Amino acid sequence: MRIFIAGIMQGSRIDHRIDDQDYRRIITEAILEHHPDVEIVDPNELHPDGVDYDDVRAKTTLLEMADLAGQADLVVAYAPRASMGTAIEIWEAFRAGIPVVTVSLMSANWVIKHLSSVLLPDLRAFRTWVADGGLDKLTDLD
Repeated sequence: MRIFIAGIMQGSRIDHRIDDQDYRRIITEAILEHHPDVEIVDPNELHPDGVDYDDVRAKTTLLEMADLAGQADLVVAYAPRASMGTAIEIWEAFRAGIPVVTVSLMSANWVIKHLSSVLLPDLRAFRTWVADGGLDKLTDLD
């Protein structure tokens, strides 16, 4: 099973930086603690210097990550704030019939509300959901 971690990187920033990416470690650890054989696909690990890419490489990477999300077995999306890249990855997964577990308080946002298979309010709830067998119920990991 391959799980793609979508999530805010630049979000609505207007500077040339990225938001804290520690959520990726928390999500990965929560999953691997209960499912050590799962393959995690983390765009930030694949492209740790992506924010510094030139326009051609940045566009190629954006589209490749959307494709990867659409080829995973499950997408976990972390969206504490709006993120256009995360929305694209959620959309690609949804279009491909891939379950999307979204961690966000933006439950009224149409992308979050209508394209997520599971919506959780925060990372603590995500960890609890995984520990309680949520992945098993959503996928064939059991």
